Amino acid sequence: MSRPIVVIPACTKLIEGHAFDAVGRKYSAAIAEVAECQPLLAPLGASMADIGAILEVADAILLSGSVSNVAPEHYGTEAPLKPDALDPVRDALTLPLIRAAIERKTPLFAICRGFQELNVALGGSLHQAVHDVDGHSDHRARSDLPLDEMYGPVHPVSLRGTLRDWVGSDEIMVNSLHWQGIARLADGLKPEAFAEDGLVEAVRGPDDATFCLGVQWHPEWGAKSNPVSTSLFRRFGAAAKGVAS
Repeated sequence: MSRPIVVIPACTKLIEGHAFDAVGRKYSAAIAEVAECQPLLAPLGASMADIGAILEVADAILLSGSVSNVAPEHYGTEAPLKPDALDPVRDALTLPLIRAAIERKTPLFAICRGFQELNVALGGSLHQAVHDVDGHSDHRARSDLPLDEMYGPVHPVSLRGTLRDWVGSDEIMVNSLHWQGIARLADGLKPEAFAEDGLVEAVRGPDDATFCLGVQWHPEWGAKSNPVSTSLFRRFGAAAKGVAS
């Protein structure tokens, strides 16, 4: 029996001056090894016709994290604080893809940048630099640490709603490696996790969606060893298989 296909939109990666379509191995590994689905990378530069083709083959969609940021032109009038950290070709694919996937009720799991894309695609806005917003903590990664420590749990999030029911706990510890964060929550998204400073850390989509979840942290890191991450990826895999969980 063939495994379900989980499409992962790629990022732009420059290598020796050449543009490559790239996805971090940790995301495709979590899909293959924990969700037990077949990852399929979607190159950038798609038109709306291409989005239809993607959804024809996708049993589910994973929106990965990235070193790039969603361009503020998609949610406001601010100039970008980090112009070199944009990926307009990814924005051009993921934002309409999200809207089309939700309309078709295709299972969707959005992580970090993907979480922010989900909010923007549905009409929400972002803080470009959460650490500069009064009342918010510094959620950026410690780049001077080894990867295992950089991706280790650093702060609690309180859970509510369906996500709390799925996890079976009111609070979990998560990692934190992001500059941007939700400013205005999009209509149609429900906040289901909060950091201690009040920043939204997880959202869930329409109630009639098979699976539509966005998280600000990185559950793909150590997905096989972290019980919460394992549970989320398995539930996502079940949705891709069309199995109720």
